[in-house]
Amino acid sequence: MSNVSPSPTPPDEPTPSAGPMAAGPLTRACLEIDEYAAGLGWDQPARLFALVDTARLRRQEPRLAHQLGVDTDDAGRSSLTPVEQDQLPAGTALDKFLGTVAWPDAVVGCALTVERLMLPPSAEASVPEGLNDKQLAKWVAGHPERQEVRLTVAVLRDGSRESAVRLREKDSATEVLTGAGLVPGLADALAATFE
Repeated sequence: MSNVSPSPTPPDEPTPSAGPMAAGPLTRACLEIDEYAAGLGWDQPARLFALVDTARLRRQEPRLAHQLGVDTDDAGRSSLTPVEQDQLPAGTALDKFLGTVAWPDAVVGCALTVERLMLPPSAEASVPEGLNDKQLAKWVAGHPERQEVRLTVAVLRDGSRESAVRLREKDSATEVLTGAGLVPGLADALAATFE
């Protein structure tokens, strides 16, 4: 029997408990929320999350940290923990709802995941003029080039932003697009909840 122990996992390979590999805590939190939403399947309502500092959560709310599975100091864990909020009220427009949201000081950021229909840039030139929001939504829903997408947008109090976009036709974690400026309107609306 050999005394040689297995070599450790190289730092560039994710481990099952490490979560998504990403550049920073906000990107990791955004991808964690995207993966959670993916596990629930499509045709889901919008979901709002508070982002809290994981270390602070462990110190100040150990029971909640335990419930969320972040009660141990895991080096691969994000320094931000998403906490899902109550379901958004049915029938309330998203922008109106976000206008009513205010966060306590312990919340360092927030995130939202929502499904939408999107058109490729090539189809935008054919959008009829003079449509109201309801008519436009109906027109997009009937367009042959429409794409169903799940948008996950996260913002911090300091102004940092991140987005993850998952196409329904390419529903895989390896196909998720990320970037700070992918969904600027929604990011602005979320940032306004801290003003």
